[in-house]
Amino acid sequence: MPTTRFAPSPTGYLHLGHAYSALVAAQAAEGGKFFLRIEDIDPIRCKHEFTKSIFEDLNWLGLKWPEAVRLQSQHMLDYMVAQNKLREKGLIYPCFCTRREIEQEAQNAGQAPHADDGTVIYPGTCRHMSEGER
Repeated sequence: MPTTRFAPSPTGYLHLGHAYSALVAAQAAEGGKFFLRIEDIDPIRCKHEFTKSIFEDLNWLGLKWPEAVRLQSQHMLDYMVAQNKLREKGLIYPCFCTRREIEQEAQNAGQAPHADDGTVIYPGTCRHMSEGER
């Protein structure tokens, strides 16, 4: 049973690309489940009026989802707990690189590090920096 989701950020009104993505996700879930998740973790740019508009627009498109819509902002404690577990294991470290520097580092490494789809994977450039270097 396929499960898909549409996860817009309520930082503005939906545009045609959003509508298309939502329709594709809903169609891919045919016979399964289609979920709606609201990526509202930017308190400055995300607005309740845009969230309300997302619901209205998706309803207008005829899309249905389970009533329990996940608002990411309501789960910040979960993310903090997970982050603290990773920090305790020494798996979190700050990175001071720009996206361009990360892409350049990946290009300099040859074919790696890339995902199967060709996207650049962070090469861990800042992983071994000392506290003084940070």
